[in-house]
Amino acid sequence: MHLTHLECPRCGHERPADKLQNLCECGSPLLARYDLAAVGASLAPEQFGLRAADLWRYRELLPVADPRFVTTLGEGWTPLLRAPAYGHEIGVPDLIVKDEGLTPTGSFKARGAAVGVSRARELGVERIAMPTNGNAGAAWATYAARAGMGATIAMPLDAPTICRRECRAAGADLHLVDGLISDAGRWVAGLVAESGGRIFDAGTLREPYRLEGKKTMGYEIVEQLGWQVPDVIIYPTGGGVGLIGIHKALHELRELGWVEDKLPRLVAVQSTGCAPIVRAFAAGEPRATPWADARTVAYGITVPAPLGDELILTALRESGGTAIAVEDAEILADLRNFAAREGLLLCPEGAACLTAARHLRAGGWIRAGERVVVLNTGAGIKYPETVDVSDVPLVTV
Repeated sequence: MHLTHLECPRCGHERPADKLQNLCECGSPLLARYDLAAVGASLAPEQFGLRAADLWRYRELLPVADPRFVTTLGEGWTPLLRAPAYGHEIGVPDLIVKDEGLTPTGSFKARGAAVGVSRARELGVERIAMPTNGNAGAAWATYAARAGMGATIAMPLDAPTICRRECRAAGADLHLVDGLISDAGRWVAGLVAESGGRIFDAGTLREPYRLEGKKTMGYEIVEQLGWQVPDVIIYPTGGGVGLIGIHKALHELRELGWVEDKLPRLVAVQSTGCAPIVRAFAAGEPRATPWADARTVAYGITVPAPLGDELILTALRESGGTAIAVEDAEILADLRNFAAREGLLLCPEGAACLTAARHLRAGGWIRAGERVVVLNTGAGIKYPETVDVSDVPLVTV
């Protein structure tokens, strides 16, 4: 392992990586830093092709020192699927979908859970607690069970029912909150404070290692494209850990010399029913203000006050990217149109990226001939209500 320390991107304060850490004293998330010179001296990109097809192929750039603590269900190395029919329709013939629906728990959250649980286990954690909009809780409950660790999960009452069932099946201590993820977060914070250190807060960006699992999406995109970067990466953004992680991965790859200086433009996609990042980006603000009365069919991005707002906005601006909000009705229409044309049922959050790509190409922000990667962050079959079957005719035989 080449992990050296944790660093605060806001105040620059450094923390030791061999002790459990949550936020910096200034309130910012902490980022894991590595001895990239040592990694580059001991490893070449072509060596990854000889390794297992999972995210642990990038072990030198991950935070787990002792392989005995690695908790895995085979997560990572999800496919890049070309979408020529839909891409041609919207004017983006080189449109590619990275399908995170094929991870063990049916969403990209398995990446963060695998690495976060593994590192927590290595540092002696016996029980984690976290608020969730659904998929993250299901993933962390599953990986905690795999690691022999306890899990307390709090999710809004309106979260997808399947995620409740996943948590219960994994033996988690599940609590439903009549409110949003921010309300669930306040409940978890109280529980952790009362525990006297017996429960570790594993909420989004409140520990440094979920991000390290998510960044492997960036490594994979580049490796799967033959160590080339696309022009644009479009990401559905709630808490924004995946977008921040991809941005971090791209910069690590550039520092290693494994990609050239030109990096992809990153796009944060939100719903018009919950768009704090879009509003802050458009106003040129460094921080986002909480979004009132947040609601959207893309439930995973219903995050009215993301803790990582500064990091998200920095990633967008540093990459020359943008932020866009799309309507729920368009999300559902694109979800169905894409499934009919390409044979892949996306989650609503993934479909929001298609809507964004369509608008950005129509407006000229995505230029002709550019290669565009969109992230489908979960399996569409976990959201059956997105496809209406009420008008299917009944036949008698």
